[in-house]
Amino acid sequence: MLRRLHPDQPEDFAFTEANRKWAEAQITKYPEGRQASAIIPLLWRAQEQESWLSRPAIEHVADMLDMPYIRALEVASFYFMFHLQPVGSVAHIQVCGTTSCMICGAEDLVAVCREKIAPKPHEVSADGKMSWEEVECLGACANAPMAQIGKDYYEDLTAESFGRIIDELIAGKVPVPGPQNGRYAAEPLKGLTSLTEYDSGRTQHNASVQLATELGDTVKHIDGSEVPVLTPWLTDRPATPKNGRSVDDADRSQGRPVDETGTSKQEAPAKTRAKPKAEASAEPEEQQPETLTSARDGKPDDLKLLKGVGPKLEQTLNELGFFHFDQIAAWTPEQVAWVDNRLKFKGRIDRDDWIEQAKTLAAGGETEFSARVKKDEGD
Repeated sequence: MLRRLHPDQPEDFAFTEANRKWAEAQITKYPEGRQASAIIPLLWRAQEQESWLSRPAIEHVADMLDMPYIRALEVASFYFMFHLQPVGSVAHIQVCGTTSCMICGAEDLVAVCREKIAPKPHEVSADGKMSWEEVECLGACANAPMAQIGKDYYEDLTAESFGRIIDELIAGKVPVPGPQNGRYAAEPLKGLTSLTEYDSGRTQHNASVQLATELGDTVKHIDGSEVPVLTPWLTDRPATPKNGRSVDDADRSQGRPVDETGTSKQEAPAKTRAKPKAEASAEPEEQQPETLTSARDGKPDDLKLLKGVGPKLEQTLNELGFFHFDQIAAWTPEQVAWVDNRLKFKGRIDRDDWIEQAKTLAAGGETEFSARVKKDEGD
């Protein structure tokens, strides 16, 4: 499906103060130079704040991650989880229209959307509360037909039950998600045929639905002001530990931050946190290794026999002045740091143990990887 930006765009976008701090914490989860890895959570947070992704929002996130705008737009336009046009203020409904759901009645659900919300997908209802679209498989085929509303799945739907759910949402209620035909989860329609001993003593709902009902309002967008269980890194430090546990034992489920940054131990530390001296001293100073302007006797070693080195990386190493295994085998930690900082993906030298591989190959031996490469080339 062709997904375009909406023709009517706001003038600008900015994260709220709470969401900005959250976004900056996400970025620090990734190594320097790899901050673009945070693109999906940041786009999602922007959408949660505004209900949809505008061009200014996409570009704002791209600027935070030092990415070209087109790269951020590629991500936003690829995933159906991102809405590129305004949606209903209460809920946006995504009806699965792929094979299992289609043969089980998805077209009836689409008809209900046309009747109760708007004639066409991506149109907002007259009261501004609802919108809908048909999407590809949402992965709940055993419970077809189904739809995703907000953060939850509503499964085993009929036109009647689906219409009731929409009416309740419009009325300000939050219908219980999950199967709508009495099923507990995705067991056979006629009931369990095995593991029947687990049928007793279970919670009222399956785990996903149970959590949704406990949260109470899962169509509500995150805005940074949630209770600690949702955003523990934004809450205040408790005055005293509970249950005899220290503050350092805080975890996400209890919503207690670990330090003055308000970041839980599952989250990355604040962007401005200074490195401890021990941590800073552990990083070796850079020292340039001895390099060559060309291979000895015009015969470079096949550096692709090193695990982790492909044609492009071999070319990069050659451009840096490395053509032979014995050069790599002689690198010191300081020289590794120099090379590592000039490679596109850092950490690969240590992760793939280039130096030990190079020592073996320089001595005329073979590694398991080089033997496999030669065998594949021979075949």
